[in-house]
Amino acid sequence: MTPFSRLLHLCLLATLLVAGSGRAWAVGAEAKTETPIIAAAVAVEAAEGRTRFKVTLSKAVVAQVHLMEAPDRVIVDLPEVAFHLPADTGRKQEGLIASYRYGLFAPGRSRVVMDLVQPAVVSALHVEQGLPGGAALLVIELSRTDRNEFRRVAAENAPGARTEVAQAPPGEVKDARPVIVIDPGHGGIDPGAAAVSGVSEKDLVLSFGQLLKKKLEAGGRYRVLMTRDEDVFVSLGDRVRAARNAKADLFISIHADSISGAQEVRGLTVYTGSERASDAESARLADRENNADAVAGIESGQGADEVLDILQDLTLRETRTFSHSFANGLVGQLDTVARLNKNPRREAGFRVLRAHDVPSVLVELGYLSSKQDLDLIMSDAWRGKMVSAMSAAIDRFFATRLARQGAAAVLP
Repeated sequence: MTPFSRLLHLCLLATLLVAGSGRAWAVGAEAKTETPIIAAAVAVEAAEGRTRFKVTLSKAVVAQVHLMEAPDRVIVDLPEVAFHLPADTGRKQEGLIASYRYGLFAPGRSRVVMDLVQPAVVSALHVEQGLPGGAALLVIELSRTDRNEFRRVAAENAPGARTEVAQAPPGEVKDARPVIVIDPGHGGIDPGAAAVSGVSEKDLVLSFGQLLKKKLEAGGRYRVLMTRDEDVFVSLGDRVRAARNAKADLFISIHADSISGAQEVRGLTVYTGSERASDAESARLADRENNADAVAGIESGQGADEVLDILQDLTLRETRTFSHSFANGLVGQLDTVARLNKNPRREAGFRVLRAHDVPSVLVELGYLSSKQDLDLIMSDAWRGKMVSAMSAAIDRFFATRLARQGAAAVLP
């Protein structure tokens, strides 16, 4: 028996459930144990207009597959799976699959998203048993189709998708402290930007966000929540809803950009929301960040709470005044400890900054395409200085309110 066989020598229970051609496909059996499910290998086979996507799993699972358009994708939803795969898996085109990505989508749920070269439908879906070590093989077969058929199937089987997000803890309703929501960008199946070394944006900004939260909580002046506190995907709409549901007084989204072929571009930038971008680079970045939902296989669109009436529009104008005030103060504070971009205060139409009643900013810590910026972002000393400076800017922003509440002096 090979080492791989010994690793996957587990008992499998599998049933096959296949829906009709006009519905979402489902196959497998629910795992009844807490043994981690492992994806040990992926193989893609292409021939005569068909492509078979094969995943070797340590046990059978329920797999739900559906299609999405604009761009054309196949979405595979699974229970939580540990993907033990090479780092470059899914990056090259194979058959009908242009590329694919995988990762944790929500607590207890994983997802595989395949970008298609052309329209294709699921023509077969099954689980093969009896592999060495008792493993199971999930097989998804794709077949070429025309645009109309793809659109019809995608429309009929598209599920709604929501994720759990941070909420204000119960029992703290009477707490008068300002509420700050920290939003580490990307996460789970959406890695964000990547450095040449393989370090991903989602990990760096989560670590930074946790450090900032710890710093703010240490002073006792604020209630601090995070849209995600682990490597999990949270949609853009749910990030905004998290801030609004918590009645946040300030929303800070943390990111780290990357520019291909421009290693000389570097420095920290602070963005506020606007219908019109301040420059072309800001517009490009906002477009990319606004595509985060599509990367994870969720339809992007204007949510009900994003449609503004006259009163909301007036509130939005006032809120953006506060957003600009905090952003300007933040840049001034960070200028003493960080390398700033040549144009550190910008505006763009980021979806994550659209809460009409929550002052919101998006902070790009630097560029992962710049070795100097990457070294700083990964430096404990630099991050310590950064969170101290950001904490001081937040204290200044809330100084008047804290003084009215009888809080201790907050200005350094």
